[in-house]
Parts: sequence; structure tokens; C-alpha cells
Amino acid sequence: MTSMAEKNRLKKELGLFEVFTISTGAMFSSGFFLLPGLASSYTGPSVFFAYLVSGILIMPAMFSIAEIATALPRSGGAYFFLDRSLGPMMGTIGGLGTYFALMFKTAFAILGIGAYAAFFWDVPVRTIAIMATLFFMSLNLIGVRKTSGLQNFFVVFLLIVLGTFIVDGLYQIFFTERVDIPSVNENFSPFFSHGVEGVIYTAGFVFVSYLGLTQIASVAEEIKNPERNIPLGMLLSLVVTGMVYVLGVFIMVAVIEPAEFSKDLAPAASAVKKLFTWMPGNMGAWLMTGAAMAAFASTGNAGLFSSSRYPFAMGRDNLFPQKFSRVGKKGTPVLAILLTTSFILGFILVFSERGIAKLASTFQLFIFMLINFSVIVFRKSNIESYDPGYRSPLYPYMQVSGIIISIVLIAYMGWLAILFTAFVILIGFLWYTYYARLKVKREGAIFHWFALLGKYQYAELESEFMSIIKEKGLRQGDPFDQTIIRARVTHVDEHTRFDQLLADVSEIFSTEMHVRKEDLVKEFLTSSAIEPALVIPQVSVLYAKNEGIDHPSLHIVISESGVKKPVEKSGFLSEDDIRVFFFLVNPAQEPRQQLRMLSRLIDIVERDNFVEEIIYLKNQRTIKEYLLHNERYISLQLMPGTAQSEMIGKQLKEIKLPSDLLVALVERDTHTFAPNGNTYLLENDVLTIIGEPQSVSRLYERYLKV
Repeated sequence: MTSMAEKNRLKKELGLFEVFTISTGAMFSSGFFLLPGLASSYTGPSVFFAYLVSGILIMPAMFSIAEIATALPRSGGAYFFLDRSLGPMMGTIGGLGTYFALMFKTAFAILGIGAYAAFFWDVPVRTIAIMATLFFMSLNLIGVRKTSGLQNFFVVFLLIVLGTFIVDGLYQIFFTERVDIPSVNENFSPFFSHGVEGVIYTAGFVFVSYLGLTQIASVAEEIKNPERNIPLGMLLSLVVTGMVYVLGVFIMVAVIEPAEFSKDLAPAASAVKKLFTWMPGNMGAWLMTGAAMAAFASTGNAGLFSSSRYPFAMGRDNLFPQKFSRVGKKGTPVLAILLTTSFILGFILVFSERGIAKLASTFQLFIFMLINFSVIVFRKSNIESYDPGYRSPLYPYMQVSGIIISIVLIAYMGWLAILFTAFVILIGFLWYTYYARLKVKREGAIFHWFALLGKYQYAELESEFMSIIKEKGLRQGDPFDQTIIRARVTHVDEHTRFDQLLADVSEIFSTEMHVRKEDLVKEFLTSSAIEPALVIPQVSVLYAKNEGIDHPSLHIVISESGVKKPVEKSGFLSEDDIRVFFFLVNPAQEPRQQLRMLSRLIDIVERDNFVEEIIYLKNQRTIKEYLLHNERYISLQLMPGTAQSEMIGKQLKEIKLPSDLLVALVERDTHTFAPNGNTYLLENDVLTIIGEPQSVSRLYERYLKV
């Protein structure tokens, strides 16, 4: 039966390319098509260098977000990160603030569609913007795949046009001698018109151009293989976007007169008029206008998509009404999308000042400062189940520099922007105090850091992070399958006592691993914060770590009648009837690998009728196959008259199998063993083969499909 939590879980439909296009599409709008000319008034020809500086300054926030997002791939992005690190009050402030900041920027981008449409057609700007918003809303309601498909088209078209613009511009500047294009020396002197301070101010002014880079964190729950795709997608997006900004703005500076450039609200279109001379008529201007509209559309679409995940995530955590956390038939958060669309339509109708984007960016800088601090909190909290697949380089210097960068750039934004940020913080504080505080009982990881605040530790935080590890699955290189294959399986009768069983299993591990039996017994009996995630009726999962252990090892004990295991609950001592025991030992230096393997084990144990099914199995091969059962395994019996009979009488090394497949077990008569290359395969042998799903599927087609 599907639980409510599983029902309201978003589908993982986004791959690396979608991560790249959502992140990239959220950046190319005002940053390229509007801001360069205005920014040049603060620093002159060095404006393209300011874009480079700004791209470097956002890297600490990018690395920090990538780390937390791979550890906690959940919808809500900055909200979820701040809630779980600094507590629900900061989560509420960060969530509401980032939600409104994203919606302001989205409304501004969608207005850009109407504005560029008005350049060529006599149409009302706001009417076009409203129609575009409703169109994006429809796509978001249909589903992530449809939304990301349109996003992919926008970004690919945009990159083709801008790539052509850059190639043509660089060729015209450096390899032709056209009289209508000023010389590079003429337009680039003086390079720093307002000194170094001008460059820093301009870097802060154009910082908004890169803020879309981090929007991908808000849809992390919908990303396949987040530990690879989030950091790689963000890094690729930053590199590509940074190159387009720097080279594109360099071309604008080179071909547009400085006095005109500083007042130009459409510098890309102005530059195209002097380039693209190989195209007939005004085709170049039309093409760049189309690219600009695609840019604003991609930002608007990505903005509505990502911002709608904030009320969805906050609704799941009771910081918002729970109805916003419901997922519709198409797998999308319908009410959250409708609410977000309503706000964006209101902003389009009410606001016209483009300065609102600057105010929104100021709050984003404040959020970046807190996120950089959150990485430090998570690392210092010693929460074992905080298990990022990507770790920020140069910790903690990267995070400290990110905090300082945010403070400096906020100061450059001016008092109005600072007051706006303070106002949003106040609204978030009041919302938490009078609405959310009574509905939530958790605290953030920061209470796990400071020992003096230990009484406020939220014990279920470890358990929640453990459930996230289970959703993410094993990491490449985790030896779970090999551990199952090597596992001991023991059957015991009803007279077995738990203390004796524990001593016997620890004795076996002690002999095999050359570690002290007493240390293992103590470790097996020591409870931890992840214990609630391991509670399954009639099943006991015990685990230990030790410095002397060099590889994971598993001992499975099965009892048809059950073994009485003493359990202390709320100060009372009772006994549970346990029919299946798992004893897992790991190297002490791999605590998070142990958690991932435990989470995979629990995933198997939670199958319907697990206890009845595993007790019914009578030999080691079938038990291990049952535990391995997924798309990565296949079982073949070498019977005469079958396709696999070609293996009978051959050594295993003579069998031509794909390199990513392994014959893990051979069952012969009633004996199961792990084979080697010299093992001769005999009639009626049963082979257990594990490997990559594609190769397993091909093996099934070859030997078993009728």
C-alpha cells in the first residue's frame, strides 16, 4: 500500500541535460540582453571583466549548494537546506524570502517577453506577459517532462544564436578591417573608467545574471542520480554561461560606441546590426530578438517551475498549509503551481520598475550567506547520515569567503535593498511565530553542533536523513552485492538465546577479521540516532564498526520460531520475537558507506511478506538471490537441451560473458560456493550472475526468453 509520503513524492525525471538547461535557461535574460550597457556606466570597457569577476564570486555559493543538494535532494532548495541546518524559523524566513525573490525575477523576465514582442508588433506588453504566464502554468501542470522539454528547446536555440553571435563578432573584430567597427584600442581605453571599486560595484550589479545557477536546488528531488548530475550540471552551466557573458559583452564593447553603449537597453540587438551582415535585410535583428524572447521565456518558465516547489516543500513540513504539498494525477504540485502563478500575475499587473530584480537579488545574497554557513553547520554537527555525494573543495575557506562576498555585495546594493531584505526577514519571522511554530517540533542540525544546546537536538533528523540515503540508493563502488554473496547464512532453532547468538556471531567475525569479540558485542548492542529507521517487525538489523575490519561482512541468522531479543522501550524492558537477524560489520573509516548499505538492506526488508518469503527459502543460493533480486541479477540453470547448455563442461574462464557481468555463485547439488576462473561448470549447476542492468537484460534475452 502506498503511503501518503510516497504519494506526495515527486517523480525523478530530470537528467544531466535538464539540469544544465534549467540552470542555464534561468540565467540568460536581463544579464545578457539588458544589463551590459547599463553596467558599463559604472566601470567602462572593463564591464566584460566585471562579468568574469561576478561569475567567480558566485562559486562558493554554487559549491555549497551542490554539496547540500547531493546530501539532501529535496524540493524547496534553500528553504529545505536552511530548515534542516539552522532550524524551522530560518527555514521559514529563507523559504518565503527566496520564494518571493524568485517570483519577482520570474515576473520581470516574463514582462521582457512582452517588451521584446512590442518591438516588432503593436501589442500590449502586459497582455502578452499574462498570456505567457498562463502558458507556462499549463506546461507546469502537465508535468516535469513537458516543462523541461520546452526548456531544452529554449536553451538550445539560445545557445546556437549566441554562439553564432560570438563567433561572427570575434571574426569581424580580429580578422576583418571594416571601417564601421571601431578599433579595439579606441573602445577599450581607458579600461577601468572608475578604478577597481567600479569593477567591484559592477560585479555586484550584474551578480543577478548568475543567480539562476542555484535555482536547480529547488527541484533536486526530481533529478535522477543527483550526486552526479547536480554538481556537474551546475558547473557546466556556469562555465558555458560565463564564457557567453564575457565574450558576448566583450563584442558589445568592441562594436558599440561607448557613449551609446552606456544608455543602450538592448545592446545585443545594437551589436547585431553591425554584425550578421551576411544575413539578408533585418534577419539578424529578428534572430537576436527571437533569442532574447527565448531567453526571457526560459527564465520565466524555469522560474515558475522552481519557485512553485517552495510552497510545496513548506507544506510538507507544516510551515505552509498542508494542501500545498499534494501532488496531482500528473505528478505535479497543482495548488503550489496555481498559487505561484497568481502571485506572478499580480506582480506583472502591479510592478513595472525593473529595480525590483535588484531588491530580489539582495535577498538572494543573504540566502547565499546562510547556505555557506549551513555547510559548516552540517559538517560540524557530526550527523552520520549527512552523506553528500559531492563535497565542496577548500572547506571551510570556500564557505567563509562566500559569507564575506555576500556581505560586501549587499553593502554595495545600497540602503533600499538592505531595508527590503530586513522587511522580508520580519515577515518570515512573524509568519513562523504566529502560524508555523505550533505546528512543527523539529530543530536544525546546528543543535547537534553546539553541545550546550544538546537538549534541543532533534533526534529524528538522523532518521530523516537516513530515509533520504535510502531513496538515493547505493553509491558506485559500494560493495553491497559482493557482501551479500560472501555472507554467512545460519538457521537456528527455538531454543537459541539472543545473548548466546550474539556471542557466537561476534566470535565468528572476531576470528575472520582479527578483532576483539568483546568490542563487536558492545558495538552491536550500542544504539544510535538512526535506530528508528531500522525498526521492522520480526527483523533485527545490528551493525558494528571497527578499526581492524578491512571490508564489509554480513551474517544472516534465520529462525522459523523466533528468538527472544530483549528491548528497552520507554524505560520498560520487553522482548521481541525476531525471526531474521542481519549482523553487518564495516571498517570504522567508512561510516557513511555502512549507512548506505544498511539503507539498502532496509529497502529489501520492507518488501511485502519479506519474513515469510525468506524463511520459506531453504538454501543459501536462493536466500542470497532473493536479497540481490533487482534488475542487476539473473539466475541460470545449466540443463541439457537449453541455450545455456553450451556452458556445461567448460571452465568459467572459457565462458564469454560481457566484462560487466560476474558469476557470483554456483549451486551444485546442495552446496553453494563462489567460483573462480578454473571452476568447471557441470550439468544442473545453478549460476547466479550479477552486473549492469543492460548486460543482464541481454543475457535474459539470450538464455531465458521463450
